[in-house]
Amino acid sequence: MKQLIQNLKNGQTILEEVPAPQVKRGTILIKTTRSLVSLGTERMLVEFGKANLLEKARQQPDRVKMVLDKIKSDGLMPTLEAVFNKLGQPLPLGYCNVGEVIAIGEGITDLKVGDRVASNGSHAEVVCVPRNLAVKIPDNVTDEEAAFTVIGAIGLQGIRLLNPSLGETVVVIGLGLIGLLTAELLRLNGCRVIGFDFDENKLNIARQKGIVVANPSAGTDPVKWVQSLTKGVGADGVIITASAKSDEIISQAAQMSRKRGKIILVGVIGLNLSRAEFYEKELSFQVSCSYGPGRYDDDYEQKGVDYPLPFVRWTENRNFQTILQLIESGLLDVKPLITEVVPLEEYQKIYGDMGKGGAIASLLSYPKEFIQASTVRYHSQSFAGKKGIVGIIGAGNFTKMTLLPALKNSASIKFIASANGLSGTALAQKHGITFSTTDYKEILKDDEVDLVMITTRHHQHARLVIEALKAGKHVFVEKPLAIFEDEFEELIQTYAEISSAAPSITVGFNRRFSPHVQKMKSLLGEASMNVIATMNAGFIPSTSWVHDRAVGGGRILGEACHFIDLITYLTGSRITAVCMNAMGLQPTETSDNASILLRYENGSTGVINYFSNGHKSYSKERVEVYSQERTFILDNFRTLEGYGFKGFSKLKTTQDKGHQAQFQQLLSWIQSGGEPLIPFDEIVNTTQATFAALRSLKEGAWVVV
Repeated sequence: MKQLIQNLKNGQTILEEVPAPQVKRGTILIKTTRSLVSLGTERMLVEFGKANLLEKARQQPDRVKMVLDKIKSDGLMPTLEAVFNKLGQPLPLGYCNVGEVIAIGEGITDLKVGDRVASNGSHAEVVCVPRNLAVKIPDNVTDEEAAFTVIGAIGLQGIRLLNPSLGETVVVIGLGLIGLLTAELLRLNGCRVIGFDFDENKLNIARQKGIVVANPSAGTDPVKWVQSLTKGVGADGVIITASAKSDEIISQAAQMSRKRGKIILVGVIGLNLSRAEFYEKELSFQVSCSYGPGRYDDDYEQKGVDYPLPFVRWTENRNFQTILQLIESGLLDVKPLITEVVPLEEYQKIYGDMGKGGAIASLLSYPKEFIQASTVRYHSQSFAGKKGIVGIIGAGNFTKMTLLPALKNSASIKFIASANGLSGTALAQKHGITFSTTDYKEILKDDEVDLVMITTRHHQHARLVIEALKAGKHVFVEKPLAIFEDEFEELIQTYAEISSAAPSITVGFNRRFSPHVQKMKSLLGEASMNVIATMNAGFIPSTSWVHDRAVGGGRILGEACHFIDLITYLTGSRITAVCMNAMGLQPTETSDNASILLRYENGSTGVINYFSNGHKSYSKERVEVYSQERTFILDNFRTLEGYGFKGFSKLKTTQDKGHQAQFQQLLSWIQSGGEPLIPFDEIVNTTQATFAALRSLKEGAWVVV
């Protein structure tokens, strides 16, 4: 299928061939008929992409500060690599989609195949959208009219925050598409509406809708004019839908407001506020968030958990419904706003000269017939007779930044699978991978694929490992192996049932493969030891998926397990008991400030301090080993210092946590045979110990593994 994307690195807007998405639980699959181009938002993305690196930095000063902080903590080259990789990531364009439902995910009962729906889907021939982000279109509303649903809800949400009363005077600054819709909705609400813009075409449309308008470039002083129209009282409310870098707009909004008036920001402007202008009038200022309550809440948007209507009357989906009801009734007339309807293949008519043609609303139309393939070939390559053929499931940051660079020039990668098809396609094109797919089962049933590498979010790991093992594939899975004990037990049972077929499981416990750790292991021998590992992990917002117990499992399960495996490797023994204490009066399983104590069969002990509240300039990972009057200090996997070791004092290398060594050894083993990299019983012991740490947190005592 075709999808419009923006390359932020070189500024190109591209109609890309990508695999069609697969319907999932709680989602619907939509065959697009029309989509609306948001000339404001999308023009900013296009112009940002075309800007040089210095101009990009000027446009995003907050990001520049983040980059400078990262340089201090990670160094210049890793930071530059991360920045350029981020800019090279294709960005899907569009969020106003209309089409026909062609597939229904599990758990959805109020829609059926064939229904027409509006959603926040992108400019693509097929989109997969969560239920709460789609709304059924009334029969007498055309696809062209319905394309205004989402962008209309943005204006409506600004009005809901303003909460104007019948007869109040409201100023709308910026009469672009959202501004015109906002002004018309305010009129329907019984308000007197004053509008400002520099474009006479937009002003004429507003006049026809009964809006009092003025053009500041024609000499009208906005503040004096509003004061004159309101007999010196000032506007009851101001909604800013403009896009500008200047602070002048927010100052004018404050000056034209009445005492105790309200200002709502829907657009993007400079926000250097004058305290005096707001203080003297006790003005209220609020920024409107997109389509309404529920936006950016994963529980609402991705998991389909609706807010109860008696407590949250207007959610983003109910705002969608309201816009469609107003269009259906004829109260909201969007047809005069349509400037052009352009076939998808001719998208450059819109994007080639975006914002310079005076367009209000440009729509894309889609062909009735197209190829809906879940797998697309991007490179020609024969894999006949080769061993160690790889299929990758997951195309996120780990795959892009760590896995694929480490496999460069050494692995034959036939497939990469991603949920939406776009991220996998970008990586396939960059790294010479033959197929990009949205159906991971294509990898499992391909006879040429020997090794399946799983790098998805954590909640999918155990299930995908089980399916890959049953398909007879060797498996590499990023840690953790599982995030719930019942799925872990099922995995162990599955492995026991098929172990005679000799597939292997390798978990991404890469620290043991670091050259520093290999040196430590060779010099320590079999003696018992005390090991202290400290992870200065850094803060991650509580809203991140890694903190979701059902998706990420928490950072102890997801990251601290690295060091449980590392200490197990160094001691050469098995964990027998675990205890964990976490910071806080009521710690939970997803706490990320904790200390884990490990007891080993051979008398060794381990301490893992996993902290997220330290300073980012301090080493992220530090390991200390004490054994037989000797000491090792490993700092950030860059420098290893030994005390009391004959013939060794220091090993210094560039940062290497062992990813590449682990991948290369795994490929060599599959190609030529030999012993698995990590014995399965060690993987089991490490995973059991991680789960035991969480149990001990609840029980407040040691837990026997």
